[in-house]
Amino acid sequence: MGFLDRLLGNDQQRAETRYAGRESATDRAARKRREGHRRSTTAAARQGQAWEDRDRAQDRKGGWYRPAR
Repeated sequence: MGFLDRLLGNDQQRAETRYAGRESATDRAARKRREGHRRSTTAAARQGQAWEDRDRAQDRKGGWYRPAR
């Protein structure tokens, strides 16, 4: 048992009683991390789709080269 445990008491017991029914900081951080991951994958998918759309438009428009048919 450390000095702070003796001075402040059992923090796990205190958390169970004082913060009952609330999301823990660890759970909140994990949830935020997962949400951020979903946002970044969606943004990457949008960027990839935009690149594909530009590339196809350029192929349709033509340019200095003749597209293969």
